Amino acid sequence: MPPRGRIRAADIALVRERSKIDEIVGEHLQLKRAGGGSLKGLCPFHDEKSPSFQVTPTRNLFHCFGCGEGGDVISFVQKIDHLSFSEAVELLAGRANVELHYEDDSGRATGAPDRANVGQRARLVAANTAAAAFFVEQLGTPEAAPARQFLAERGFDRQVAIDFGCGFAPGGWDALTRHLRGKGFTQAELVTGGLAKESSRGTLIDRFHRRLVWPIRDITGDVIGFGARKLMDDDPGPKYLNTPETPLYKKSTVLYGIERAKRDIARKHQAVVVEGYTDVMACHLAGVTTAVASCGTAFGGEHISVLRRLLMDQDEFRGEVVYTFDGDAAGQAAAMKTFAEDQRFVGQTFVAVEPHGNDPCELRQEHGDAAVRDLIARRTPLIEFVLKTTLAAYDLDTVEGRVHALEKTAPLLAQIKDHALRPAYARRLAGLLGLPDESEVMDRLRRLTGDTTERPRPRQRGPQRTPDDAAVEVEREAVKAALQVPEMAGPSFDAVPPAAYTDPDYAAVAEAVSGAGGAAAARVTGPAWLDEVAAHCPRESARAMLTALAVEPMRSVGGEADALYVNAVLARLQEMATVRRVAALKGKLQRMNPVEAPDEYTKVFGQLVALEAQARSLRERAMGGLTP
Repeated sequence: MPPRGRIRAADIALVRERSKIDEIVGEHLQLKRAGGGSLKGLCPFHDEKSPSFQVTPTRNLFHCFGCGEGGDVISFVQKIDHLSFSEAVELLAGRANVELHYEDDSGRATGAPDRANVGQRARLVAANTAAAAFFVEQLGTPEAAPARQFLAERGFDRQVAIDFGCGFAPGGWDALTRHLRGKGFTQAELVTGGLAKESSRGTLIDRFHRRLVWPIRDITGDVIGFGARKLMDDDPGPKYLNTPETPLYKKSTVLYGIERAKRDIARKHQAVVVEGYTDVMACHLAGVTTAVASCGTAFGGEHISVLRRLLMDQDEFRGEVVYTFDGDAAGQAAAMKTFAEDQRFVGQTFVAVEPHGNDPCELRQEHGDAAVRDLIARRTPLIEFVLKTTLAAYDLDTVEGRVHALEKTAPLLAQIKDHALRPAYARRLAGLLGLPDESEVMDRLRRLTGDTTERPRPRQRGPQRTPDDAAVEVEREAVKAALQVPEMAGPSFDAVPPAAYTDPDYAAVAEAVSGAGGAAAARVTGPAWLDEVAAHCPRESARAMLTALAVEPMRSVGGEADALYVNAVLARLQEMATVRRVAALKGKLQRMNPVEAPDEYTKVFGQLVALEAQARSLRERAMGGLTP
């Protein structure tokens, strides 16, 4: 169990003092002297061609003049290894041989057991590390021929086995136990670490026998357990056997390959979730270096939390998670189950389905590395896959079938956490159901989400009018502000291009205001200003409404235009236009192949992140100024 309470401030200061930042950073990148006692290297937190990452050992600080990241040795470890503050301090304390003390909020020590737990962890990690080295050595013995054959048949040669730390657990009852006891580890440590267990006779025996073994590491790279695959027909155990729950190994949080994939997951804003150890190996060898797999349990909520930290998955679009499933019924069922838990992600989620049922390892065996990369590149949005899978159970040629299918699939749309995607998938679902438009789907969706209010229309435009009513209302308020109080609307109104309007008449009014010199440049008001705008408005229907727009009360409290309200309206107008651009870019990213065009994909992703930030800023500006 992790220590309770907070780490004493004096201990944190000692950890900083004893942890040389140039040595810690130097383990991750090459540093060269830059003059003035500083060192420089290529930043590990963003791509760059010339070094802008600077380390100042005398101050124990680092700073990147390219991306702005900076801090002390603790914050560097936090960032590079994706750890919490306490985890980073504990990691550095272990390296610097600093004994940590923990205290509660009142400054009282929380007790000696915490230190025992910290010491226990170090011993268990050492035991697992020694076991991993033992298994690797055993892989070269004659007894391990079936393990080597297993790897070779799947396209993994000796060097690959070495790179991934593959090993072999020999036969006999206590080969590993005797080896580790000879290195000074106690029976209690071997049992607690999951490396050995007591037999029915009370003697200590190895947990793994005659199996191919993979070391499982935590995010910092420490060996915390093993996964072992059955090789012999006379082995009575399960196909895969994992380390049991231990103080180190918590299967609900462990992801195989996380220490190998973490930096590319953070850099590429993508995580690929596969089902097994050989799939992770195949993906990484094929160039899909963001692949991970759960160990001995289904991928669940705590695994999602781990990936969220790596993806920086917050309240805006930050990346994507790609699940690989077989194309058979079991794979479809797994995708349906994943969708419900998947809503904890904010980033977009996809599935990569191999139609012939091959997993990434089998795909690489049969068709090579490019086939694995292409499988991931041809990912499908998870919601799209779920919708199609659900609809396949209904006869859509009948009215009854379509009605029941809509009842089943509309709640799925309501679960989509990215609200900007809901209308687009409503249209997609309407098309799959053969409905003339998405209105029936949207009505059902509004009822499910509690949005049952009938939005008032500012004016009737006939059946051809399709823009969103909420957007049209804001657009109407914006052009009213430009006509009634151009001195308040000013540059904010002029900054929104006519193309951002969804209503063609309001777009024409905005273009006419621009043609008259813009709201900020208006020298007259009232009828004279209307005449100038009308003179630049060729659209008859738009010109006919100018007077009404000029006299209609604003929707602010009291119907009077004030600077706060006008600024809020214009910020809201810009925000909605930006959100539409965000939705368009998200669709573009879904259609792009990040493997074939990585530079273009990165460019579009950067644009998307910037637009999300802009939309958030505009949303904050709009809050408070608009009436409910």
